[in-house]
Amino acid sequence: MILVNNYILAIFCCLVCCICWGSWANTQKMVAAKNWSFELFYWDLTIGLFVTATIAAVTLGSFGQDGRSFFEDLTMLSGISVFYAILGGIVWNFGNIFLTAAIAVAGMSVGFPIGGGLAWIGGIIFNYMLILIAGEVYEGNEYLLWFGVAIIIAAILICGKAYKKMSGSQGSASQKGIWLAILAGAAIMFFYGLVVKSLDPVYVAGGTGTLTPYTGVFFFAVGILISTPLFNTFAMSHPVSGQKVTMKDYFAGNIRTHLVGVLGGFIWMGGMVISFMGAGAANPAIAYALSNAAPVVAMIWGVFVWKEFKHAPKGTNSLITAMFVLFIAGLLLITLSN
Repeated sequence: MILVNNYILAIFCCLVCCICWGSWANTQKMVAAKNWSFELFYWDLTIGLFVTATIAAVTLGSFGQDGRSFFEDLTMLSGISVFYAILGGIVWNFGNIFLTAAIAVAGMSVGFPIGGGLAWIGGIIFNYMLILIAGEVYEGNEYLLWFGVAIIIAAILICGKAYKKMSGSQGSASQKGIWLAILAGAAIMFFYGLVVKSLDPVYVAGGTGTLTPYTGVFFFAVGILISTPLFNTFAMSHPVSGQKVTMKDYFAGNIRTHLVGVLGGFIWMGGMVISFMGAGAANPAIAYALSNAAPVVAMIWGVFVWKEFKHAPKGTNSLITAMFVLFIAGLLLITLSN
């Protein structure tokens, strides 16, 4: 398989992942403009996620000179390792359903900073604990790390205040968007650590399993694939906005609409694959921190491209500016901590 063993290149992989994880929701916004609900979009997203993970496993995971190939790894699977990878996919999928719902209700520039931000700091803490539990020592400046986390928390609070200010007249609709984002973050924060536990420590620091990165990502995608029918079917029959939709509505969509959803899955999972390519050279806490700086990217899309705060009342722009500054400052501190 092909892995990145240089620290600088590993950090670059994390940044590419960050861009991917902060950009995939543009595809959701694109189809929403055609009155295609997020629940219908989610089926195509799942297809894109699984196909991308599979292609990566049989190509990047099977070529090169680093470690075992994907097919060789399949012959020596550990049940508990596969379980953790699949569980990571199920947990992520549960949270991501809420995140896509939050984006549908409140937009990218709110759903991501709150939901993604909570997942970000929660994941840093969770992966930090995994390092300690494994009997290892965090290789970095803990004061900078936790100061960065505190700044991210402040940015999340400011984001919530800005959204409430903009949508004050919407009442319960405003609260719904925030709560959906909070539920998303509370679930997503655990997925990365679960996948890391499935991986061989030879390839990823903090791993306690036997899988190579590409095999771990593949079974992570399997977890998404098997849980989407349960989660998304429930979402279809209990919509957070709009009317109920059915599979008949899904099959009525045109090819272009379906392909846009698949593209969203390709973008997100492409980021996941690239992140784990360099996870061995950057410890999991830092890899997760940089990869999940996606809220900064999503805010740029939401604020400057989709103009989600275009009609916000006076004073909101200063809050948005403060949110940007704090997110970037937190990202820099977390990066410098290593």
